[in-house]
Amino acid sequence: MKLSRREGEVVAEPFSVPVTVRGYETDVQGHLNQSVYLNYAEHARWALLHAAGISQAGLTSKGVGPVALETTIRYQRELLAGDEVEVTCDFVWGEGKTFRIRQTIRKADGTVSAEVTAVGGLMDLKARKLVPDPKEYFRALASEPRLFGL
Repeated sequence: MKLSRREGEVVAEPFSVPVTVRGYETDVQGHLNQSVYLNYAEHARWALLHAAGISQAGLTSKGVGPVALETTIRYQRELLAGDEVEVTCDFVWGEGKTFRIRQTIRKADGTVSAEVTAVGGLMDLKARKLVPDPKEYFRALASEPRLFGL
């Protein structure tokens, strides 16, 4: 997690991963295909979990798994093959069974290409229902809970 300064205070920047747009991910106009933005967002989410010390096998061994309940993509600028981007991932915790994830896909020059917002939960794999407090599961499972803002 990077730290930056804002008006005299230290602020943690969201977790991020670099991605290079590959030619086979583009459409006939040469733009990144719309569905690939979801793949980039998913990649960043799993990279954050991994960096925090949580594996897919670790989640399933505890009988839980993350689920996407809603995803919105706001496209702002096109991406082309060869573009270098950074995909951020920031978990926003509230009360209850769900949480929000805010993500930005930003070009190397700082231009925002897309914003992805999602609502997620953590499912009990036996009961097939959301766990009551996913924040506490992530806090207990993570070796680096600060990456989740915990």
